[in-house]
Amino acid sequence: MGESGSPREKKRILTGDRPTGRLHLGHYVGSLKSRVALQHDYETMLIIADLHMLTTKPNREAIEEISENARGLALDYLAAGVDPAKTGIYLQSAVRETSELNLILEMLVTVNRLNRVPSIKDMARAANFSDEELPFGLLGYPVLQAADILLPRAHLVPVGKDNEAHVEVTREAARRFNQLYGEVFPIPEALLGEVPTLYGTDGQGKMSKSLGNAIYLSDDEKTVAKKVRGMYTDPRRIHADVPGTVEGNPVFQYHDAFNPDRAEVEELKRRYRAGKVGDVEVKDALTRALNHFLAPMRERYRLFRDDPGLVDQVIVEGTEKMRLLAADTMREVRSAMGLAGAFNRLGRAAEKRRKRLEKADSAGAGAVAG
Repeated sequence: MGESGSPREKKRILTGDRPTGRLHLGHYVGSLKSRVALQHDYETMLIIADLHMLTTKPNREAIEEISENARGLALDYLAAGVDPAKTGIYLQSAVRETSELNLILEMLVTVNRLNRVPSIKDMARAANFSDEELPFGLLGYPVLQAADILLPRAHLVPVGKDNEAHVEVTREAARRFNQLYGEVFPIPEALLGEVPTLYGTDGQGKMSKSLGNAIYLSDDEKTVAKKVRGMYTDPRRIHADVPGTVEGNPVFQYHDAFNPDRAEVEELKRRYRAGKVGDVEVKDALTRALNHFLAPMRERYRLFRDDPGLVDQVIVEGTEKMRLLAADTMREVRSAMGLAGAFNRLGRAAEKRRKRLEKADSAGAGAVAG
């Protein structure tokens, strides 16, 4: 298959999220928008990555929330436009081959390499882990992601900027495996969203569930309006007639990402820089744009939510599809490595011994009878 894969096969996408809460606008621009657009041209698998969740939330309470959070995550996917007829949505922990491939890939990636992945330290800080408390599983997070990506033999991985380095670890692991054992895996490419990092509403960094600075895809109109009213803008603007800064201003970044009326956006920017428009007017325009953007998602959300068991069925069917892909991949992995042959040789020798003993017992019984 190699770098580009077989020309006869439809190329595949793998991407997904941890079931730790609902998706927000940052997720949408980071990779969800790409997933929805590409599902028509690629076979797409979306992972509900509950094993990844254990790297920072291994407590029993978090595990008990997986089912409900998985439903919420799948609902957000479907509301955003993911078509379950084109895209499989599956639960990571229900695919046993994930752990098997993860173990194999761990032998091909060094600790030194993992220590150079910048997002690991960021995740450790977010989880309040000191260097001494860093779990082995969190250090190996990119290896488990590599297993997720390579198990369905994905060619393309839509990700946010903070996960681009993880895809590079996957590419290195795939090349290493192919060099050692033969061409089994395609070398996947990362696909970054048009707005790799969306500011949080507080202007203190990227939008994040844990920081409470997010506008969620499931937020209703009033909630969106309230969050926009409280958004950070330009702290130097005490009055509307004071010239303001557009660059680095979260309100205008959101306008650029979600307001389709480009003439309105450019006019607001011009007036803002000249001190001829207040924050209230700019935010009111953003509220209208965001609620217009989210309206079709809210309608799809209601349709899927109001059909009991439908979302569960989507996850179960997607998981069954992934199990078939995973089993096929691992058969090729074991065959390429010779692991299957090792056990088969032991099995043949054991079978020969069993037959030899049966023959000897039969011959002994015949002699006694004679």
